[in-house]
Amino acid sequence: MYEVKVYDSSGKLKKVISSQTLNIRSKQQLESPEMFLRNKRGRKPWSQSTKSQIEGETS
Repeated sequence: MYEVKVYDSSGKLKKVISSQTLNIRSKQQLESPEMFLRNKRGRKPWSQSTKSQIEGETS
């Protein structure tokens, strides 16, 4: 992996993420992918959503 450069909206360099940091993050993501979900707000757990779908179909 290569280092990642992060720029703000005006084009100035904010930070540089090293390849070592990216490798650590990818290992963490493989171990626990739920930690890296983007839209956490409003999301129901999978088991609850399937139960509500089944109840809706039988009604």
